[in-house]
Amino acid sequence: MPSSRYDVYERLKFDWPADGVLRVTMHNPDNPLNSTDIKMHEELGRIWQDIDADRDVGAVILRGSDKAFSAGGDFSMIDQIIADHGFRMRVLKEARDIVYNVIDCSRPTIAAMNGVAVGAGLAAAMVCDVTIATRSCRIIDGHTNLGVAAGDHSVICWPLLCGMAKAKYYLLTCDTLTGEEAERIGLISLAVDDDALDAESLRVASKLANGARTAISHTKTALNNWLRINGPSFDASLGLEFLAWDGPEAKEGIAALKEKRKPNFGKMPV
Repeated sequence: MPSSRYDVYERLKFDWPADGVLRVTMHNPDNPLNSTDIKMHEELGRIWQDIDADRDVGAVILRGSDKAFSAGGDFSMIDQIIADHGFRMRVLKEARDIVYNVIDCSRPTIAAMNGVAVGAGLAAAMVCDVTIATRSCRIIDGHTNLGVAAGDHSVICWPLLCGMAKAKYYLLTCDTLTGEEAERIGLISLAVDDDALDAESLRVASKLANGARTAISHTKTALNNWLRINGPSFDASLGLEFLAWDGPEAKEGIAALKEKRKPNFGKMPV
């Protein structure tokens, strides 16, 4: 069943754990916590179009490595975003593609999150159709701690999933959400024990892959119009995020992260 269309990917690994179920594993061999490098970021935006064209796929599971789902962008990519305007515009487009291409993929998508879930991996996961996390998973949107607006994905879906009050609280404060708390407030679909994540994600994917595929696909398409309605707000948030990457707050935020200290933003002008 494997298709040669997936052979070109370097940071995404593929297997078929059940009939009609394609499992996509994000894998950064240089980082055990699975940070997103330049190659992975580009591939996370592109893969959904290849999946959409593969008639063998009935459902997709997106997961990370054994240690973590996604640990955010690596420093080399962030440094290049700050220093190079052309590269920043390229990454902005890829960030937009990650969100919209998951939303527009006609196949049902299941995110299986463990460890820490941050950054581009989290962006893809949170617009999947079914989101499953271990109870101990740490879900973090840390944009404002980095000195940039929350733009990766959160504005398009967090208010819809958990309500504006909770979305504002977590996106403004960057407080950590456990998988258990994320399920309680409605941000994710299911929270499971750590040792049950693979089995539960496969159970859901197999059920969808063996269902009425056209009916399921059309239901997803209709439901995702709720996300498309929020597209202009997402586009604005993404633009505001990337506008700030070469600003003083972003430079202080990244310096603090590298030095493992609390950022000192002071009274920097808005």
